[in-house]
Amino acid sequence: MTDSRVALLRGINVGTAKAVAMADLRRVFAGLGATDVVTLLRSGNVVFSGAALTAPSIEEAVLAATGVQSSVVVLTAREFRAIADENPLSAISTGELNSADGSKSFVTITSEPFGSVELPDAATLAPERLELGRSRAIYQWMPDGSLQTRVPKSFWKQFPGHLTARNENTVGRIVAELATRSD
Repeated sequence: MTDSRVALLRGINVGTAKAVAMADLRRVFAGLGATDVVTLLRSGNVVFSGAALTAPSIEEAVLAATGVQSSVVVLTAREFRAIADENPLSAISTGELNSADGSKSFVTITSEPFGSVELPDAATLAPERLELGRSRAIYQWMPDGSLQTRVPKSFWKQFPGHLTARNENTVGRIVAELATRSD
């Protein structure tokens, strides 16, 4: 059996744009040979086994089945768990950052590893926090919410490939799903 994988589809079911039913998404993955397909929430989070699908094959199949174009980031279960485990902001001991509100803490995952990246000035971002992971993740805590972020849009243009973000609550749900699997 192939190890479990996580596919993160960018921008589906955000507001009324790019609407995709999760049942349709599960059918797309099954049609590509995936097994044990589970969708989490309505924001394009798919955990599956049985097939080492590539982002381009998923993107093409989703477009053909639903008419929706969405960039996809695919990770092995091990890669996803490592990204979740290495979050440097989860270990900060200040009361504000240890807030139970996971909707204000985000993990942005890149489709490709990144090299040198210039971070915005921490004082300019404060009280927000922004940290880089080892290779494919950017961690962000936004006490005023994601719509009020102080990170300039130009920062995100430094990264190769596609980017997709999930809040800490969603990351936790995916990790919990992966924990139910035997790989």
